[in-house]
Amino acid sequence: MNFFLYLKDHLFFFLFRLLFFVLLFLLFFAFKVPFDCFIAIFILCTFVDFFSFFYDYFRRRSFYKALYLQVSKLDQAYLVLEMISQPEFYEGKFLWQILYDINKSMRENVLGYERRMQSYQAYIEMWVHEVKIPLATLTLMVKNHPGKFDKKVTSELKRLEDYVDQVLYYARCENASEDYLIQEVDLAKVIKNVGLKNMNDLLESKIDYLVDPISFHVLTDSKWLEFILEQIINNSIKYKRDIPNSYIHITAFEEENGIVLSILDNGIGIKASDINQVFHKSFTGTNGRKVSKSTGMGLFIAKSMCEKLGHHISIESKDQEYTKVTILFSRNQYYDVLK
Repeated sequence: MNFFLYLKDHLFFFLFRLLFFVLLFLLFFAFKVPFDCFIAIFILCTFVDFFSFFYDYFRRRSFYKALYLQVSKLDQAYLVLEMISQPEFYEGKFLWQILYDINKSMRENVLGYERRMQSYQAYIEMWVHEVKIPLATLTLMVKNHPGKFDKKVTSELKRLEDYVDQVLYYARCENASEDYLIQEVDLAKVIKNVGLKNMNDLLESKIDYLVDPISFHVLTDSKWLEFILEQIINNSIKYKRDIPNSYIHITAFEEENGIVLSILDNGIGIKASDINQVFHKSFTGTNGRKVSKSTGMGLFIAKSMCEKLGHHISIESKDQEYTKVTILFSRNQYYDVLK
């Protein structure tokens, strides 16, 4: 709270007080009151005025300074009233009550919003599970009657199932639902499950699924990690080059910070102008405009889920040569101690 600005704000009071003393002097002069009496009254009133002014300034300054410091320190500024005490002066109490009412209204609105989002998420999850029933039935019918259906039908059913899963995980991830269980997971098993699930697409696209021997266990949620890897593998399949030796090479190694999982493909790569935006929501880039199946959501959801799980995902690529996605599973010393 700036003293000179506060003084400027009270300039009218001092001008009014000066006018009062001028009128008082003229009145004393008219009634021939001794000048010493006027001086005594002037000094006494001035002393009282300045004492009141500085007292009022410092108690206001104390409150507003505490309010400003708490707001600047808090990540969630609306909690500031929990950190400061109610002031003693009326104007401060009035402001404190206004802030309290605003905060209360905001919390009620947030609570209502959370309820609506929870209801929306529950509906999406229910819808996904309901949709999966006819999808599973159709998939089973196609597998039981291989001669009646074209391979394209199987491919489109798989694609539809992937999009349905994408909706489900996006809803859970965006609403910060704690629908995950962190535990030790066999990395090789997760990679194997992803390969089996995408086997038909890999065979149809003539892409070799190469996996080095992996014996690492990482702290993650196996279901979420499978989905993350599926988004990466689907991108590798979608953006393959028309060459005879296409491959996806998966390996893992240990470094000082933790376990690193690497997924490398020799597809069409990513242009340098797009590489910094591939994790952005709905970004399709140059390659996405060439492929009608691109939605720009896969890598965005993968990154969001990695952040929820405490993993770090990064990507590097060279146009028309390769794309490499790495996921770092950081060490968890707390878990080691508990073991």
